[in-house]
Amino acid sequence: MARSLSSQKRLRQSKVRAERNKAHKSQVKTAVRKVRDAIQHRDVETAEKALREASKLLDRNGNRKTIHPNVAARRKSRLAKRINELKAAAK
Repeated sequence: MARSLSSQKRLRQSKVRAERNKAHKSQVKTAVRKVRDAIQHRDVETAEKALREASKLLDRNGNRKTIHPNVAARRKSRLAKRINELKAAAK
């Protein structure tokens, strides 16, 4: 157990931050899942709309270092690639 006042405070802060980060990561996962579901159902319009939302969340969390910025960029890129493949197949 933390003994000094400063270490006790750091423990409290880390618990709060861990909880906040967990919520943010969950939001990102939900947004990405919505994009993947729309792609799976071949709904281009919904997928593009969901990708815009997911991109915002990925960028925001990448900037906040909740997730690594390169992970955010990679996920955005892969989702966009799948949507573009879906558009090309539809034509």
